[in-house]
Amino acid sequence: MKNIKFLIIGIVFGIILSKSEAVSWYRIYEMFKFQSFHMYGIIGSSVAISAIFMYFFKSGKVKDYLGNQINIKEKKKGFIRTLVGGTIFGLGWALAGACPAPIFVLIGQGILPMIIVLLGALLGAFIYGLLSKKLPN
Repeated sequence: MKNIKFLIIGIVFGIILSKSEAVSWYRIYEMFKFQSFHMYGIIGSSVAISAIFMYFFKSGKVKDYLGNQINIKEKKKGFIRTLVGGTIFGLGWALAGACPAPIFVLIGQGILPMIIVLLGALLGAFIYGLLSKKLPN
């Protein structure tokens, strides 16, 4: 019962994704063809808001749900790993027509072929979990 707030946040997030058309395959297609600013505006707004939240996390003004300070680990810098990871993510996004969050929204909207995409995402996460200790990260 104490985790109900996370369920509510997830539902609100799904509604926002749906109403903003961020889960629309046509909007994603327009973005990849550079025909519309819509998705770039949404993504740019998300980056700006995330930067503000990161400032508050790093300054210690935001705590987790238990009241503990959130520690942000510095990531290893690497051009190749970023290029490879971004390429794999982008190809999956372009082929599936959705990044991970909209998968659930699209299934909720009744687009049942997205179940195949969800299974593929879960399989990929499982394989990464098996190989993560062997990868140079």
